[in-house]
Amino acid sequence: MTSHEIRRHFLDFFRSKEHLIVPSAPLVAKNDPTLMFNNSGMAQFKDFFLGNGTPPSKRVADTQKCLRVSGKHNDLEDVGFDTYHHTMFEMLGNWSFGDYFKKEAIAWAWELLTEVYKLPKDRLYVSVFQGDEKDNVPFDQEAFDLWKPIVGEDRIIYGNKKDNFWEMGDTGPCGPCSEIHVDLRSAEEVAETPGKELVNADHPQVVEIWNLVFMQFNRKADGSLEPLPARHVDTGMGFERLCMAIQGKKSNYDTDVFSGTINVIEELSGIKYEAGKSMTDVAMRVIADHIRAVSFAIADGLVPSNAKAGYVIRRILRRAIRYGYSYLNLTEPFMTKLVPTLAMQFADVFPELNAQRDFVATVIREEEIAFLRTLGTGLGRLDQIIGQLTTEGKQEIPGETVFELNDTFGFPADLTALIAREKGLSIDEAGFQKALQEQKQRSRKDAQSSAGDWIDLAELDDKVEFVGYDQPEAYAQIVKYRKIQNKQGTQVQVVLDKTPFYAESGGQIGDTGTLELFSNSDQIGTLTVLDTKKENDLIIHIVQNVDGIDDLLTEADSVYAVINTARRGLTSSNHSATHLLHAALRDVLGTHVAQKGSYVGPDALRFDFSHFSKVTDEQLAEVERIVNEKIREDIKLDEKRNVPIADAKNMGATALFGEKYGDFVRVITFDPNYSVELCGGTHVPATGHIGLFKFTGEGSVSTGVRRVEAKTSAGAEQLVNEQMAVVSELKELLKAPKDLVKAVQALMEERTALQKQVEALQNEKVQQLKNQLLEKVEAVNRNGGPGHTRLVERVEVPNADALKQLAYDLKAKVDNLALVLGADINGKPQLAVMLPDSLIQTKNLNAGQVVKELAKNIKGGGGGQPFFATAGGSDSSGLDAALAQGKELLG
Repeated sequence: MTSHEIRRHFLDFFRSKEHLIVPSAPLVAKNDPTLMFNNSGMAQFKDFFLGNGTPPSKRVADTQKCLRVSGKHNDLEDVGFDTYHHTMFEMLGNWSFGDYFKKEAIAWAWELLTEVYKLPKDRLYVSVFQGDEKDNVPFDQEAFDLWKPIVGEDRIIYGNKKDNFWEMGDTGPCGPCSEIHVDLRSAEEVAETPGKELVNADHPQVVEIWNLVFMQFNRKADGSLEPLPARHVDTGMGFERLCMAIQGKKSNYDTDVFSGTINVIEELSGIKYEAGKSMTDVAMRVIADHIRAVSFAIADGLVPSNAKAGYVIRRILRRAIRYGYSYLNLTEPFMTKLVPTLAMQFADVFPELNAQRDFVATVIREEEIAFLRTLGTGLGRLDQIIGQLTTEGKQEIPGETVFELNDTFGFPADLTALIAREKGLSIDEAGFQKALQEQKQRSRKDAQSSAGDWIDLAELDDKVEFVGYDQPEAYAQIVKYRKIQNKQGTQVQVVLDKTPFYAESGGQIGDTGTLELFSNSDQIGTLTVLDTKKENDLIIHIVQNVDGIDDLLTEADSVYAVINTARRGLTSSNHSATHLLHAALRDVLGTHVAQKGSYVGPDALRFDFSHFSKVTDEQLAEVERIVNEKIREDIKLDEKRNVPIADAKNMGATALFGEKYGDFVRVITFDPNYSVELCGGTHVPATGHIGLFKFTGEGSVSTGVRRVEAKTSAGAEQLVNEQMAVVSELKELLKAPKDLVKAVQALMEERTALQKQVEALQNEKVQQLKNQLLEKVEAVNRNGGPGHTRLVERVEVPNADALKQLAYDLKAKVDNLALVLGADINGKPQLAVMLPDSLIQTKNLNAGQVVKELAKNIKGGGGGQPFFATAGGSDSSGLDAALAQGKELLG
C-alpha cells in the first residue's frame, strides 16, 4: 500500500463515519500567542475545545502539517539519528466536538488498523491512564473496559501522567489518553522479548502510532482541574510511522514518503544510502526530513530570517546544509534541487508547495549560497583559533569560543567538535552549554509573561460579534476577563459579546479607544483600551489596570465600547493603500509578486513581497504614480461579506499563501479589473479618502523578499511639507540658486578637491614623520646572539589608517623590526604593534596578545594577527605608560 493510498484510506474511512474532511492549517500558527508553529493536529481546532467558536461539524477528520523544533515538543536533535523522529510530519486525526466519546473512538481505531490496514492484531498494544493522586484523577476504567474484550488484558499497559495524560499547554482542555503501539520486530526478536516490555522504552521498532485523547478536563492557572461542560475526542496518528508499519519497513525513511527525496540526494552526492548507522546515512535522513519542513514553511508564507519563526526555519535549513557539507561533500547549493521532487509528491494533498515551487527553490538557493559562504568564514576563524591554541600548547577550545562561533557565524557546536577532534583537540562542552543556557535565560526573561484564569461573567452563545465594519461604537456585555503580567506590568484582558474594536490581524494593528461601564443605567467608570488582539477566535480588549477594576467589571451590566475613530481612519487609509500598492507592484514588476507580510497602522504602512532584486528608483516612481492615479480616480469600495470561497476565487480574488480561509470569506474590491483581494481589515469608502501616497523606503527583508514603506493621507502630506521645508532651507543657505541640484553638485566637487589636497598634505607629513622615526630605530641584542631592531614612539597622525600605514612603511624599510606606536587621535588613544618573525617564533610573542596587555593602560582593548595588531581606548593619559611597557616587552 503506497503512502498516497494509506492517507486516502484514512480520510475515506472517517468520511464513511460521517466526519467532515477539512484541509490542513498552515505550519505557522496564526492568532495564537502560545504557539509559534502548529505542532499537533488539534492546534487549528483549539477554539472549539475552549468553547470560543462553533466547529463546522461535530465530527471532523484531516491530515495536518505539524512542526516540532522548539519548546516542550523539540525533536530536532533526534532527527536523522533515529528512524522515526521528524521536524515536519503529518498528523492524521479524527475529532468529536461534544459528540461521540471513548467507545466509538476506540472501536473505530481498531477497525481501521486491523480491518482496513490489515496490521496484525498480535503486534498491537494499547495503554490506558493509570490515574494520578495529585490531580485527583482516577484510573481510566472506562477505556480499560472498552479495550479488554478487543485486545485482552495482557496487551493493555498502564501509563502514568507523562505518557497517558495529554495537555495542550500549562492551562486549557486536557484529559487521559489511550495510545496504540505497534511491534515491528522480527519473529525471533519477539520470541526473545515480549513487545509489551518495550512499549515507551524508545525502541525504534516498538513505536506509538496513534494517540486517542479524551478531553474531559480544563486545567486552570492554579494547576487544578475542573470538568469540561462537554467531552471531546482528539486523536493523532503519525502518518510516517503508520506508513512504516503498513509497508513493513524498519525506518520511516525507508518508506515511499522519503525514498524519492533520498534517491535524488544519492544522485547529487554520488553516495549510496544503506539505511545503516553511518554518518552519510544520518546526513541523508537529516536532509530528507529538513527539506520538507523548510519548503512547506516557506510555501506557507514564512521566510528564513534572524528572528522568531523565521530563525527556526533558517536553523533547520542550515543544519541540513552542514550535514551535506560535512558528510556528503556537497559544497554547492543542493537543497534547492530537492524542491521539485517534493512538490510533485505532495501536489494532490498540499498543493501550496507545487504552486510556489520556483519561489521556494529560489529562496532556499539564496540561503544556501549565503550559509556556505558563512561556513567558509567560520572554518577560517576556527583554523585561526586552533592554530593559536596549538601554539600555546592548549588542547581544548573554550566553551565561550564555541558559543561565539555558533552565535556569530552560525557555526554549530558539533561541527566545531568534529573539526577539533580531527586536529587532536576537544571542546569545552560544559562551558558551551553554560553560555547557551545563559542566552536562553536572557531570551525567556525578555519574553516572560503570565496570565491568570478567565473570570466568566456571562455566556457567549457563539463567537464574539464584530460590528466594527459598520459602526464605531456599540453597547455590549462583558463575557469574561483576566489579568496578565508582562513587561508593561499588570494589564487586564476583557472579552465582550460584541465589539466595534478591530483586533490585530492581517498586518493591521488593533484599535484603541474606551469602554464606558454602566450599572443600572449609571456610568460607574471608563477604561482605556490600549490595544485589541485576537487569541484564537476571541477578540480581546487589553485595558489599562486601575484600582478596583475587578469590582467595576463585575458590577457593570453593560458597556459602551467606543473606538478612536481618527486613528482608525488613518489606519484604514493605509490598509486600502496596500491593496492599491500590491496591484501596482504586480503591474510594474510582474505577476510573481505576492504579499509576504505587512504592517498597517495610523502612522505608516509597510509591505513585504516576493521579488529577487532591488526595486529601482524608476520602478518605484512608476508604482507610486499608479497608486496616486487610482487614488485620484476615487474608486468606490466594493465590499462583499460571506462569499463562498469558491465564488471568491472565481472572481479572481488574491489569497495569501499561509492563511487558512473558511468556507465563507470577505472580498475587498477597488475596481474588479485592478484590485480584488480576500481581506478582513478595515478600508476607506473610496480611494479618494487616502489623499496621497508617498514611498519612504525600499530594501531587503530576507532572501527573495523585498520591503517597501510608505505614508498616506496626513502622514504623506507632512512628509511632503518636511521635504519642501528642507529644499527651502537649502535654497536660502545657497543664496537662492536657479538650479539647486547643480549648486549642490558644485559644492560636493569643491569639497572633494579640498579633501584630496588635505590628504596629500597629511601624507607628506606622515612621510616626513617616517623619515624622522627611521633615525630613532635602535638595535637590540639578546645574550650576544642574533638580535632585532626596535622602535617605540609616540607620534602625531590624522587617523587610525595613517597609524597602520606608518607601521607597515617602517617595516618595509627596516629589517627585523619590532615596533610600538602610540597616538592621540581626536582625544582617543590608539596603539599599533608590529613584530618580526624572529620574535614570534623564538620568543613565542604574539602582537595580538601584546597589544591587549598594553591597551590596559589606556582603558581599552584590541587584537589582530600574530605579526600586527592594534588597539583603541578611552584614556589618553595612559599612552606614555603603554609605550614604556611596550619598550620593556620588546627589549
